[in-house]
Amino acid sequence: MKELITLMAKALVDDPEKVEVQEIKAQQTVVLELRVAKEDLGKVIGRKGRTAQAMRTILSCASAKEQKRVILEIVE
Repeated sequence: MKELITLMAKALVDDPEKVEVQEIKAQQTVVLELRVAKEDLGKVIGRKGRTAQAMRTILSCASAKEQKRVILEIVE
């Protein structure tokens, strides 16, 4: 999951070196914290949050296979 989000985020931003994804695991839940450069934050979130929602939908489908709940948090 972490690699999937990293790949998507690096494709969206202007500064891919500053993309960081931290994975926090619990029993059935995984929280992925996505950090990007401040200038690229709008690109990752998208207009009305559509890009972020699309990333969450893809994560949800991928995590259903593993029967885990994945939460994507975009932090500054």
